[in-house]
Amino acid sequence: MKFDGIGLFVNDMATMVRFYRDVLGFEIKEGEDAVNVYLIKNGTLFMLYERKNFEKMTNRKYEYLKGLNGHFEIALYVDTFEEVDAEYAKAVEKGAQSILEPTTEPWGQRTCYIADPEGNLIEIGSFNKPFRTFTE
Repeated sequence: MKFDGIGLFVNDMATMVRFYRDVLGFEIKEGEDAVNVYLIKNGTLFMLYERKNFEKMTNRKYEYLKGLNGHFEIALYVDTFEEVDAEYAKAVEKGAQSILEPTTEPWGQRTCYIADPEGNLIEIGSFNKPFRTFTE
């Protein structure tokens, strides 16, 4: 089995597509009005599924958190500490909700958190070196 991507169940597809496209720069494969939207970020598949359509497809009702979602995060990596600060400022200026301003943690990572319009947490972080060298 190979990891294919991550899916997020959303209430307001158009708002979420605009956020991930316009605020975070994800490449969109469909329009804002699609039932399922496939986004690409640095070669990783990120999918948005409209909640009501997923419930219809699976013939089940699900519970969804309202407000900030503390169950998971979407992590984005940049190569430098300066990029953490710049990407955070750009995202907040474009409408992302600030959760944690850029902070250098004791373990050597500079990190910050924002939230998307439906309260999902997004981390922007760096260990001040390129991603490939960080993961090796």
